[in-house]
Amino acid sequence: MPAQDGPAERHARDAARFTALVEAAAVEDWARPSPVAEWTALDVVKHLIDWSRGFLKGARIELEPLDVAVDPAAAWRRHVSDIQGILDGPAGRVLHNPHTGDKPVDEAIDEFYTADVWMHSWDLAKALGREPELGQERCRAALAAMEPIERMLRDSGQFGPAVPVPDDASPQDRFAAFIGRDPSWRPEA
Repeated sequence: MPAQDGPAERHARDAARFTALVEAAAVEDWARPSPVAEWTALDVVKHLIDWSRGFLKGARIELEPLDVAVDPAAAWRRHVSDIQGILDGPAGRVLHNPHTGDKPVDEAIDEFYTADVWMHSWDLAKALGREPELGQERCRAALAAMEPIERMLRDSGQFGPAVPVPDDASPQDRFAAFIGRDPSWRPEA
């Protein structure tokens, strides 16, 4: 990633990749299972929209609830626009959260939400029967940053147990396995 990239640029890039997946999905695709246990493709999109809109209440940002089930692509586009607007003009707002502490809202979005969009793009791609591309270097860097805090991550309940992979697995497969995904997962026929 270029050094001049900030939270707004990273979100725009990661959201655009996720948006391409959302917009390529057909109506019948939303019921397809995802690699996240008990989640469908629709649940992946709903998760990203619902939790982040709730998370932003810690910065006294109230965003209108969106009905993802009615039109997932329209809800996602609206959500991306809302988040991008906050990142493009954070106005010194601070997000207060008992688990993460106080952070400038753009840093909090970048650290927690944009990273989640990036990770869940793997899930949505797999649910839609596509091969995800998270970027091998980015996966390597994320894994290096997460491994030292593995116990804390597992204890948070946000990540399942690591999935064993061969020693020669790609950085993306190693990363997916670390966050509890089976890199060889395929949707049911």
